[in-house]
Amino acid sequence: MEHAVIAAHPLQRSFTMAVANTYCEAVRAKDHEATLRDLYRMNFAPTLGEDELPRAGGFTPGPDVVQERAILARVNVFVFVYPFWLNTQPAMLKGYIERVFGLGFAYGGTGGGNVPLLKSRKMVSFTSSGAPTDWVVSTGNFDAARKLFDEYFAAVCGLEVLDHIHFGSLVPGIRADVVAGHLDRVRETVAKYF
Repeated sequence: MEHAVIAAHPLQRSFTMAVANTYCEAVRAKDHEATLRDLYRMNFAPTLGEDELPRAGGFTPGPDVVQERAILARVNVFVFVYPFWLNTQPAMLKGYIERVFGLGFAYGGTGGGNVPLLKSRKMVSFTSSGAPTDWVVSTGNFDAARKLFDEYFAAVCGLEVLDHIHFGSLVPGIRADVVAGHLDRVRETVAKYF
């Protein structure tokens, strides 16, 4: 089974990247393949180019998008790892989704709407925030993010959402044992589903 771990955080030594690396290690221990797509270290260009806009005359994905789609073509599980910034994903990840998971890869167009092209594939999300998880949930922010990203995006693509794990209260100076416990939860998620 192949997993693409798509991570978005500008700091390489961040909790987000620790989650992404832990997930990769956990699935590799199960003899699965894991490809880390570290968007910031890849210097991925998140802005959609003029020629990439689908329109009546057609469109042309950029060469970086063509290459990325080729890397993801055989993936069985898409794993998104990102912090909540203003209770949504970073612009880098949003741009990646718009460019890579667009028409012709994640969905096709018909006269009557979109056709999902990633059916039978799965999706897992790991998010984090400085705000406590209880607050993120009680204010409706977690549910809103889940509906927009997990439910809507997954439906457009045809992905089966396995889980969305959120880690709250990630503040500077968080204790190492708390971080270790969170990373254990990443390993437990891998064990639960794979």
